[in-house]
Amino acid sequence: MKIGVKKEIRVLGVDDGPFDKFRDKECLVVGTLYRGGNYPDGILSAKVKVDGSDSTKALVSMVNRSKFKPQLQAIILDGIALGGFNVVDIESLNKKTGIPVIVVVRAYPDFDEIIRVLKKLKKHRQINLIEKAGKPVKAGKVWVQFKGTSFDRVKEIISITSTRSHLPEPVRVAHLIASGIIKGESRGDA
Repeated sequence: MKIGVKKEIRVLGVDDGPFDKFRDKECLVVGTLYRGGNYPDGILSAKVKVDGSDSTKALVSMVNRSKFKPQLQAIILDGIALGGFNVVDIESLNKKTGIPVIVVVRAYPDFDEIIRVLKKLKKHRQINLIEKAGKPVKAGKVWVQFKGTSFDRVKEIISITSTRSHLPEPVRVAHLIASGIIKGESRGDA
């Protein structure tokens, strides 16, 4: 059944910039507002603590203070964590912004290894947030977790926004911008 997502749906793709986990205390986060997967309309930014617990709060603030918020139909994150193990509470992000949240990853995460490392670091809150987000499901060529929308709508949004790679274009470009700002030159591998 076709949900009928418009081809120029306004979405925000979010990714973090590169950082040195031993030296950097904060990490740049970039959001790119796109119409579908073809037209960039704006850029947002925030900072989060490396391996901290402020990613959800930072994203809520970034989105809610933005002039673009009334247009947004989805927030797409490149992975569930920013700045290392600063895990986003996607349910809270959805509720506090009123916008559906989609997490995309290219490959199915090794949850056993992630949980092992988080336990070793005594990051039990992050473990709970990862479990609360639910197991990723395959949507096209990527894996997704989502809150605030249906799986059929998620698949349609991913299809519309993935124009130049398997990842949605807003996420791919957020990655390029963030790495270009931090490193002086953009890097691939979003």
